[in-house]
Amino acid sequence: MDLDLRKLRYFAAVAEHLHFGRAAEELYITQPVLSRQIKALEAELECALLVRTTRAVALTAAGAQLHEEARRLLAAADTALRRVRDADLGTRRLAVAFSPGLHVADAFRAFAARHPEVPTDVVPAPWWEPDAPLRDGRAQAAYLRRPFDDTGLRTVPIGHERRVACLPVSHPLASRAHLTPEDLDGVERSGPPIRRTASAEEKFELLASGTRGIALVPVGVAHAYYRPDLAYLDVPGIPGVQTVLATHAHARDPLLRDFMDTALTTLRAA
Repeated sequence: MDLDLRKLRYFAAVAEHLHFGRAAEELYITQPVLSRQIKALEAELECALLVRTTRAVALTAAGAQLHEEARRLLAAADTALRRVRDADLGTRRLAVAFSPGLHVADAFRAFAARHPEVPTDVVPAPWWEPDAPLRDGRAQAAYLRRPFDDTGLRTVPIGHERRVACLPVSHPLASRAHLTPEDLDGVERSGPPIRRTASAEEKFELLASGTRGIALVPVGVAHAYYRPDLAYLDVPGIPGVQTVLATHAHARDPLLRDFMDTALTTLRAA
């Protein structure tokens, strides 16, 4: 069986929104057409992907797995098409992934000064799988925080980023000037998300609601997702997170090597 990418895009939209109406609006098709396409996909796969009621839409176990696979497949398809178009136009392009709160703009500016003819793109790296853009081909290099799966990758250390405690302003500890590691003993920490596809915005929304305890987050993430109903407190004594540049271990492109050298100097200085 050949997987229809159009149906897969339709399913991915429904899986993201968990709502047929909003997904249909995003896709610029009618809701009945979208519903028929999803049913056709379920028939082709011979399994239920969604649980539908009059009030809600939920993913089945198979649907959750397909949603995860769809991210990679659709990203790889989009990347392949872009490369074909670039080859037709004779264009060389550099795409760099980055973790939330990390900034590659300085490196891009330094690289552009040396290679003004090379277009550059940025690709957000998902927090739950930051190496994914390298794996699926969307990016040739990445500026990431550890930990992540670095199998088959070459990583170059950039520095360390301190972490801060993130908690709702209503929390008893929120009025402190800073916290100590001992303050966190016995305090509920924010655990893993309910589902892997939860966004950083959703994580911070749950923290602000007071239902997810305290989270230790890199300071760059705290700055990127600042909100007045959350407090961000230093915790001297806790280890930070390492930041690295990463690319495929077998990459030999001179243009990519030049970017890595330029970014290494620029980002370490920053």
